[in-house]
Amino acid sequence: MKTSEIKFKVTLDEKNLPKSIEWDASDKEVDGMETTKSISLNVWDNLNNNTLRIDLWTQDLSVVEMKRFYIDILGGMSQTILSSTGDEYMSEEMKALCDRLVEHVNEENKKQQ
Repeated sequence: MKTSEIKFKVTLDEKNLPKSIEWDASDKEVDGMETTKSISLNVWDNLNNNTLRIDLWTQDLSVVEMKRFYIDILGGMSQTILSSTGDEYMSEEMKALCDRLVEHVNEENKKQQ
């Protein structure tokens, strides 16, 4: 049986806010820690039948990047729900939400220019 490991290293500032986030995975193509601006980790809690979440981001993650990050997460979830359950309706609804959110972010960006 194969074992895989994922590690996160979060450096906090004096206010305990993430200053830097690094990650590594044993199955990653490139060895060593890599930096990122944001992580979102969800774990199913079997005892309480709900989701435990860890969402962290650094100061240098822009608002636009944050919004696109979560749109990408929703899009990935849409694919996962389709491949894991075959529920096309749920997958399509999630994709439609992503499409609306992309339009919203694009409109916001046009107004700010």
